[in-house]
Amino acid sequence: MGSLAGKKIAIIIERDFQDLEAWFPYLRLQEEGAVVEFVAPEKKEYAGKFGYPAMAERALRQVKPDDYDCLVIPGGFAPDFLRRYPPCIEFVRDAYAKGKLIASICHGPWILVSAGILKGKRATCFAAIAVDIQNAGAHYEDSEVVTDGRIITSRKPEDLPAFCRAIIKALGVRGQGSGVSKRKA
Repeated sequence: MGSLAGKKIAIIIERDFQDLEAWFPYLRLQEEGAVVEFVAPEKKEYAGKFGYPAMAERALRQVKPDDYDCLVIPGGFAPDFLRRYPPCIEFVRDAYAKGKLIASICHGPWILVSAGILKGKRATCFAAIAVDIQNAGAHYEDSEVVTDGRIITSRKPEDLPAFCRAIIKALGVRGQGSGVSKRKA
């Protein structure tokens, strides 16, 4: 068993997600023993920004924060579509309120901005949206990964190894055992 056995993780996708930022965590977190699912507006296949497909196992309207220990939000163009989809914003906001780990990379922090969970937090993102997270009240850091409480952010695909290590470390610290963790950090 891996260090994340018993943990359940949702990776939120939409059309034109950044292929590596979705698939690298999907495979790496599975390798650690987690159950990982793609979640999207509809239960169907989505094409990544570079054409690589991913099948959403569940629709956002069907999921609840208590179904997961962690949400991962890849970048690409998908966050620009997702931030206009109220069930996505509500899901992320509610998951954060329930003490879940939220990890976001590249343009993914746009979802955190829309969910209103970045105020007073340290965070990073793709440089083009740094002003957006600052305007949301976050303290921007140009680092490969930034962890502030239950929020983990990274900048770009090259940061994926550090991003996944931070997720694995945070979920490992959040308690051992099986089942979805209900503890708050």
